Amino acid sequence: MLNLLTSPRATRTVRSLIGALVESAADAIRSIAPEAPADVEPVEAPDPADIYSADEMPETATIEAAAREYERAADQARRADRGKRAARKVLDKLPAGIYGTWRIFRTPSSRQTPDLAAITATYKRLGLGPVPMKPCAPSLKVELVDTTPAGIETLAEVAA
Repeated sequence: MLNLLTSPRATRTVRSLIGALVESAADAIRSIAPEAPADVEPVEAPDPADIYSADEMPETATIEAAAREYERAADQARRADRGKRAARKVLDKLPAGIYGTWRIFRTPSSRQTPDLAAITATYKRLGLGPVPMKPCAPSLKVELVDTTPAGIETLAEVAA
């Protein structure tokens, strides 16, 4: 019986249950946490060049559905990223090998990134000034807004 509780599958199940409880608690805390001051407006980037023209605009219901799906998917991605970071804290320190039913190993990445330290040193050595930088693409944000007129509290008051 003890072997069933210490099997890798049971361990994963217990970890996933604990993770779900922690996420639920974190969501509850976030929901009661004070929001940012209302007078602080987020900085908005300009629209990209390839936005819809007036003739191409989709229906409002289509836009609302897309925004709702985007917010749901973004929330799932944030949760998944937190879970991956927590798991990597353990897995990154393991040597390659087989652990229970899991094989842990590393493969070289095919992606490359500029070595900014070397580029900065080269620019400094050649007297070229600061390394030229360009801004990243703006982040897309969606936010549910209240569209009821100010001062109206309930649907009963709207009907009256």
